[in-house]
Amino acid sequence: MTYQEATTYLFTAAPLFQNIGAGAYKEGLSNTHLLDDHFGHPHRNYRTIHVGGTNGKGSTSHTLAAILQSQGYHVGLYTSPHLVDFRERIRVDGEMIPEQRVIDFVEELKDSHLWKETVGGFSFFELATALAFQYFAEKGVDVAVIEVGLGGRLDCTNIIQPDLSIITNISFDHIQFLGNTLPKIAYEKAGIIKSGVPAVIGETGEKDVKAVFENEAAKVGTQLVFAEEEDELLNFDFSPTHGYTYQTKTYGTLQGELCGYCQEKNTRTILAAVHVLNKQGYGISTASVSNGMRHVCELTGLMGRWQVICQQPLTICDTGHNVGGMQYITRQLQETPHRRLHIIIGMVNDKDVNTVLSMLPKDADYYFTQASVQRAMPVEEFAGIAQKHLLHGTCHPNVATAYSAAKQNAEKDDIIFVGGSTFIVADMLNNILS
Repeated sequence: MTYQEATTYLFTAAPLFQNIGAGAYKEGLSNTHLLDDHFGHPHRNYRTIHVGGTNGKGSTSHTLAAILQSQGYHVGLYTSPHLVDFRERIRVDGEMIPEQRVIDFVEELKDSHLWKETVGGFSFFELATALAFQYFAEKGVDVAVIEVGLGGRLDCTNIIQPDLSIITNISFDHIQFLGNTLPKIAYEKAGIIKSGVPAVIGETGEKDVKAVFENEAAKVGTQLVFAEEEDELLNFDFSPTHGYTYQTKTYGTLQGELCGYCQEKNTRTILAAVHVLNKQGYGISTASVSNGMRHVCELTGLMGRWQVICQQPLTICDTGHNVGGMQYITRQLQETPHRRLHIIIGMVNDKDVNTVLSMLPKDADYYFTQASVQRAMPVEEFAGIAQKHLLHGTCHPNVATAYSAAKQNAEKDDIIFVGGSTFIVADMLNNILS
């Protein structure tokens, strides 16, 4: 079996959420516990940090991993979705899991009694999580940063007993699974709060949301830290192309590599998390915090967060795809100097398309397109909805042709932005890396 055959088997034999959406979602942890029993509970062999939330959990997870690596810890990192290669999801000290290890996992499991006898089969994410937990144990990591896949309470990562739980923020996303109000979504996210495990809440938002977190923490009897109420971050300056410079109470001046406006909120969360971890004996130094924040992409392989692809014209991609993420993106696009704005955009069919489109600038040139996944909204349908929001442009069958058209039309002092969906960014990165 080749690596391509192994990943194809995973993507087709077990439904992949990023391709088909709701059909791949399995509620409950029964299958996860079966896999965990089968592999001997590997996650019990190392310390863990659990990161959930609607937006920012990927940046937070990668930055924490970079900080821990800088401190000398042997660090596992499990995130989703991937952009170019499945192996991006599972890293140790920034290095992706080897192709052969993925092949071995698929070959072992597909012929096992567990695979053949499980009613309804496993989801892709259940299998990927089992592989990650097993691989981290094999590599002897000291600590693993585990990102929640969807929700929290019933997410298959929620079998771990972490040193710290982090919930970055609450916004509308996946409402068909998590609920159609922010308190309902908060309740599902708060499912990762556990007895005796401190929890950091990055951004509370509505009072009703904060009350959900407080109630759930009280039920299990644990401590909450609200990052917004900490006074660690004193001030910050921002450059659209060079990221943030933060003035902090404990760590002095920090330079953040990540450039998105949302990173100010994420940094408050990260610094609050480091403070809690140090209370637990992690011994994370100022130098490690500084190095991790300055070199997060190099240390962990993070892509797609206000990622600059080209300087002239300034070409940027960002995976923000819901209302919470788009509010930062639209503001940052408006405030980044440019002559004209070119937006390459597509979305998937289970998102709040109308609200997102209503937030976008009316005076930009649009290149409507669709990603190469089954969930992608057909480009003509998407363009029709966009026109109702007074957004006008041209339709393109894929991201590569849209990007080609934008490059042809853009001048050197313009901005080309690529986004609207994680999968649009994935296709863009595949296009420029191939």
